[in-house]
Parts: sequence; structure tokens; C-alpha cells
Amino acid sequence: MSDAPEVNRAVVTPVRVVIALCLVAPFVAMLWVGSYAKTDPEFAGIPFFYWYQMLWVLISTLLTMVAYQLWQRDQRARASEKGGASE
Repeated sequence: MSDAPEVNRAVVTPVRVVIALCLVAPFVAMLWVGSYAKTDPEFAGIPFFYWYQMLWVLISTLLTMVAYQLWQRDQRARASEKGGASE
């Protein structure tokens, strides 16, 4: 009944919280240097400091992929809700 445009406000959902955690976890892990600033245990002769960081490259890739897939699913669900509500 109102002529005011519909405002799409950001909604915090559990899926979006998981997405945020997936994207924030690598930053927290890398910024907390005290947790990995050591040489032991070594892996194939590589000090812990180095292989831990390289492991996080792979983990970050996987977490970003998970976040992207969750985001796509969330957007499709929101679009179908919006489309279904107007019909």
C-alpha cells in the first residue's frame, strides 16, 4: 500500500556466520604468529614455521571454496523465496 521502495536489509543467518568464519579463520591463524613461531616439529626436514604456513595456503583455498559454495546456495535460496513470495 505504501509507495516506499522495498529495502533489502542484511540478514544474519547461521549459513552467513559459517561463511564469515571460513573467511576469517585463515587471517586469525596467520596473524597469531606466537602459535607457530618455532622450528619443531619438522616435516621432511622443513621447520614447522614454514610448513604450517604452506598448509594454511591449502586450508585457506578449501575454506574459500566452501564459503563460495555456501554463498551461492544462500543466494539461490533467497532468490527463490523472493520469487515465490510475489507469485
